[in-house]
Formats: sequence, structure tokens, C-alpha cells
Amino acid sequence: MTAQFDLYPAIDLKDGQCVRLLRGEMDKATSFNPDPSDQADRFRRMGFDRLHVVDLNGAFAGDSANGEAVRAILAQTEVPVQLGGGIRTRAQIDSWLEAGVSRVILGTAALRDPELVKSAARELPGQIVVGIDAKDGRVAVEGWAETSDMKAVELARVFEGCGVAGLVVTDISRDGMKTGVNVAFTSEMAQAVTIPVIASGGVASIKDIEDLKNAGGERAISGTILGRALYDGDIDPEAAIIAARA
Repeated sequence: MTAQFDLYPAIDLKDGQCVRLLRGEMDKATSFNPDPSDQADRFRRMGFDRLHVVDLNGAFAGDSANGEAVRAILAQTEVPVQLGGGIRTRAQIDSWLEAGVSRVILGTAALRDPELVKSAARELPGQIVVGIDAKDGRVAVEGWAETSDMKAVELARVFEGCGVAGLVVTDISRDGMKTGVNVAFTSEMAQAVTIPVIASGGVASIKDIEDLKNAGGERAISGTILGRALYDGDIDPEAAIIAARA
């Protein structure tokens, strides 16, 4: 029996709009929809059953900056939403879960304050996801503006056994580039921990989805985030869903 493979269409928020970046650079943003809630509804109508939402301004500022847009998305759709970007305190975590977000993604906080992440994961089972964004295998934080000395795989292992629901693993060099996902790096991360790993960055085609789903090893990759290739029409939503469920 093949393990479930989930697809997460991405809604990246900058200045209240749905945009896509190239390699995380804010000055290289392309706006795709001025109404993020409308985009959420479009993804639902395409057949997707979950959403990945990132507050880009918040990731740089260290606090929620597109809260109004996120709440509009939550009001528009009943599809489960996982949210990241600028969430770095327990109060922020609790506030967003109470607002209706299904899972909170912690990136910078995972590196800076791992105990916060661990305690939240233990107390909120199934609702805490760790975002690990890597440049050349090392963890980047503060909206990818800073690269640390810690290896991505080392940070992943920090959260083994504490109840983290998933790891969103991004190869920054490929994000928004449509050059193909880094299957080898994502698979290495999946083999290193028992936490479900979600691929992010560079998914360009149905073949990328199939390659991730069929990546060898003891532990399967659990899903992937779909970004620019989906917006540009390079990935057909129906074909993507069929490939994920095949």
C-alpha cells in the first residue's frame, strides 16, 4: 500500500496580495492575485484539500503583518490551512490556532528557541510544523535573510520524538525557479527522522511530484508544496491530484 502523499498549494502574502518570489527575494515578487481569499477558493474548486499560507512580510518583521489577509482566507474556505511567517511566540501560536489555522509553521523560532517548539508540539499534538529552509544544506532564518552554521539535518533531529507534526523542507536555491525539486536533499531529510517531511522549492512538473512520491528509502516523503509552476499553468491541478493519489 502506498503512503498518502499530500499536495499543498501555496499562498504567499506580501502587502496583502498573493505573490510568488524568486529564491525568497522580496524585491523579486510577482503578484498573482490581489485577493488571497479568492485564490484560496480557486484552489479549493480545483480539488485541493489543504493550503500552505506564508506571511512573507511577517517572516522578515518577526510578527504577523498580513493578518487581515489570513483571516479572510480562513473565512473563505473550510480547507485546512497551515500558516507560517513571523510566528515566534507561544501567544502567536495560540492566537492563530484559535483563529482557525489547522497547523502553525515555526522556522526562525525552531533555530532560535527550540524549547518553545518542543513544548508547543507536546501540548498541541498535530498542530506544530517546523519549517527548515536551507542554503547549501545549512539553515536560513529571518525570512531567509540570514544563514546559520547549523546543518538542516541536524536541526531536524532536534525535534525527533516531541510530537512535531511535520517538517517543511525548502531548498532556497530552487524556490520559485521552476528548475525541479531537490529530491535527493528532501529524501535525505526524510530518512534522517521519523517526522513526516514535506518538500518545498522548485517543483516544476508532474514528474517532480512522482519523483518525490517514489523516492527510495525507508521513510517516504509525505507531500509537497506547489507554487509558481501551479500559478503559471505548468502543472495541471487535476493531473497533479491524480499523480499524488495514484
